[in-house]
Amino acid sequence: MYTANDARYEKMEYVKTGVSGLKLPRVSLGLWHNFGLNDDFDMMKAILTTAFDNGITHFDLANNYGPVGGAAETNFGKILKDEFAAYRNELVISTKAGYFMWPGPYGDHGSKKYLVSSLNDSLKRMGLDYVDIFYHHRMDPETPLEETCEALDGIVKSGKALYIGLSNYDGETMTRACAIFKELHTPFIINQNRFNIFDRFIEKNGLAIAAKREGKGVITFSPLDQGQLTERYLDGIPEDSRAMREGSFLKAKDISQKKIKRVRELSVMAGERGQTMAEFALSWVLSHDFVTSVLIGASKPEQVLDNIKIVGQKALSTEEMEKVDEIVGSMK
Repeated sequence: MYTANDARYEKMEYVKTGVSGLKLPRVSLGLWHNFGLNDDFDMMKAILTTAFDNGITHFDLANNYGPVGGAAETNFGKILKDEFAAYRNELVISTKAGYFMWPGPYGDHGSKKYLVSSLNDSLKRMGLDYVDIFYHHRMDPETPLEETCEALDGIVKSGKALYIGLSNYDGETMTRACAIFKELHTPFIINQNRFNIFDRFIEKNGLAIAAKREGKGVITFSPLDQGQLTERYLDGIPEDSRAMREGSFLKAKDISQKKIKRVRELSVMAGERGQTMAEFALSWVLSHDFVTSVLIGASKPEQVLDNIKIVGQKALSTEEMEKVDEIVGSMK
């Protein structure tokens, strides 16, 4: 049975999620990759225990994380029961529903039928009575926003989730959802979206501004752009890299020479700050005042330890942020 490090809270920083009372660690762990059916179970345990030993209290999942869909929740549930049972009250566990999970008209999108059924399955897989945060995973133009919001509100009132989040929403739709949640008195507190030096979509679609205006938190994923914002691909594409893995979201064709050139320029800036390229990319994300926490992924414990080095490091200056914009802007 795992015993957590007594000093686990000494170095991590925790900040409020928007105007809510829930605090999240500045670095959270996402289980999107490396917790699937064919991944190493002992490595999963090592990643999770290393994360918690170093103050990462927030573990983020979704119904479709795997592969196959549901596998990450199943594996996490086994580890939670065997290693973390004594620490449940110290953990923030989130999951989501919104993408395809089962055949037929009720296994996808944003209907009440799908959201309630999916969360019930997620709770069974993880062996939980409730999750701390339940997200709708993506906007669904075919389902009335009112139905989705009322379903999420009902889930909280049923005791199966403490807080509600929205993922991959734009600013306009999130603002409309906010109005509905306010009427229902739903504890909607957080948005989850992709955000990194190369991907500024949440700034372009108004989500960043809207979240700040409405007092909602933002937790971001893919801060390293699937590894492209590291030194990993500067000298070619390694055979054991994510880009060469079958079924990976990152394809070798996506790693352009234009991007590699920009990463070389950015890595010079990182060196001037005494950081690796990965640390620099993570620091850039956390330098935005609308970001509550950044989700990292890890295939081994050492990556967790490397990534949490950014906690407490100096934010990028206005001049550094402007220089990053110049470098990335030259890609156009």
